[in-house]
Amino acid sequence: MLSCGIIGLPLCGKTTIFNVITKAGAEVKPYASGRVDPNRAIVPVPDKRLDRLAKAFDPRRVVPATVEFVDLAGIAKDAGKGAGLGVSFLSFVEKSDALIHVLRAFRDPNVPHPEGRIDPAEDWEIVEMELILRDLSACESRIKGLRGKKRLQPEDESELSLLGRCRAHLLEGRPLREESFAPEEEKRLKGFSFLTSKPELLALNLDEDQTRDDLIPGCERLYELTSQRGLELVKVYGRLEMEMAELSPEEESEFAKSAGIEELGRERLIRFAYRILKLISFFTVGKDEVRAWTIRDGSTAVEAAGAIHTDMAKGFIRAEVVHYEDFAAHDFSKQRCREKGLLRLEGRDYVVRDGDIVEIRFNV
Repeated sequence: MLSCGIIGLPLCGKTTIFNVITKAGAEVKPYASGRVDPNRAIVPVPDKRLDRLAKAFDPRRVVPATVEFVDLAGIAKDAGKGAGLGVSFLSFVEKSDALIHVLRAFRDPNVPHPEGRIDPAEDWEIVEMELILRDLSACESRIKGLRGKKRLQPEDESELSLLGRCRAHLLEGRPLREESFAPEEEKRLKGFSFLTSKPELLALNLDEDQTRDDLIPGCERLYELTSQRGLELVKVYGRLEMEMAELSPEEESEFAKSAGIEELGRERLIRFAYRILKLISFFTVGKDEVRAWTIRDGSTAVEAAGAIHTDMAKGFIRAEVVHYEDFAAHDFSKQRCREKGLLRLEGRDYVVRDGDIVEIRFNV
């Protein structure tokens, strides 16, 4: 299962955001605890399409798509030089497939900011530079190893050239996610687990009264940064939403309205995390079960069959497919969709779309 690692400076509210997302109730401490082992939780992905399918079929079981979130220890300034948890923290980041970077906007005199000020854009730059320095170190170490060889093979020459590009990019203070690589180059670079090549989502941790941009310190600069870097930003009322996570859905909705919060950050964070991981959902439906299955964007019908069961992929014949929008528009009736020519038989190379409803025909 792919996972999103939650990162940020100490005392930015990472564990609070983890609890908002997961409703896991992990311990939140008002100081940098030095914790190394990460908190983990697997979370259902909110999907109104699945809810409507479940209502239409009234199955015995409803199974949502899921994604894993990992609450990592705070990264200190100069972590690459051994500060804070140093390289032990960076090794945990390596194992994450995408990053949720928590930025602190809330003020709390009982929880002093480690840099003595509130500036989310500057916080992002501090952590990003630590990740860049770690990648630069890994890059230079491999370059040194290649140059130390008595004779380079053609694949070594190719790797040296690729790493040289990466090094030049990192020396400019830019993360590798902002560089364009050919598919073959991306495949080669995966072995290095470069931290700055991972997709990143920003979570702005707010006080409950910071409902307008002019109440958020450094907001304008943060918007400029996200625009320039092509990053998504989600606002989360951390402490408030963590408390609300203990309420029923109805109570939670009423509480949000009374607090003047139009949309909670929890569902947006989960949906965006799913998206930056480049995952999509397809559905299988019936009276026994309605289920959302997770596959990578761009997966074929035979790969979708394999996500359900390996035997389906081995004995794949055809996939019967109708998209959710067409299915919903015709009263969730396959017969009506078939009559309208919306229910199709697709081969193994068909690229599955997010929201497809799929029935696999196979023989083993």
